Amino acid sequence: MNHSMLMLTLLATLGLAACDRPTVVNNPTTPVAVPGPAGPPGATGSQGNKGTTGNQGNKGETGKPGDSSTVIVTPPAAPAPAPVPAK
Repeated sequence: MNHSMLMLTLLATLGLAACDRPTVVNNPTTPVAVPGPAGPPGATGSQGNKGTTGNQGNKGETGKPGDSSTVIVTPPAAPAPAPVPAK
């Protein structure tokens, strides 16, 4: 009885171990394009068409002279003094 139980246990262990094989999947790597050295420069292209000058518009009338107004421009305010550090 002991031998049959031992054989049954070994057979079950081998059977379960054979089912637990991980599947290995090899994904093909994607080739990476590496640029080569620069080739010689190509021929210079032809000159494009020259554009036309747009409409310059009508000239406005000259303004009237102003009456004697006085414009006063004040200088900007002085910056605030720096704070005194605590002792």
